Amino acid sequence: MIVKIVCPQCNSESGFSLADASFEGPYRCWQCRGNFALKIVGTEVKSCEPISQEEFDRQQELLAMKKKLEKK
Repeated sequence: MIVKIVCPQCNSESGFSLADASFEGPYRCWQCRGNFALKIVGTEVKSCEPISQEEFDRQQELLAMKKKLEKK
């Protein structure tokens, strides 16, 4: 399913593809390249808070590890 996200920095709209109805993790705006901590619950955006590049990288690593563990 596709969830519409409006960037809080530049107001550009984008689609975020989800396998599940909920998601919590990093998001980067395609237009302004801003980094955000995104929380989606039941296909509704609950929060989209700015984060540093270091935090974005850390969240991406955690998400990748989680996906890897789920496959086993």
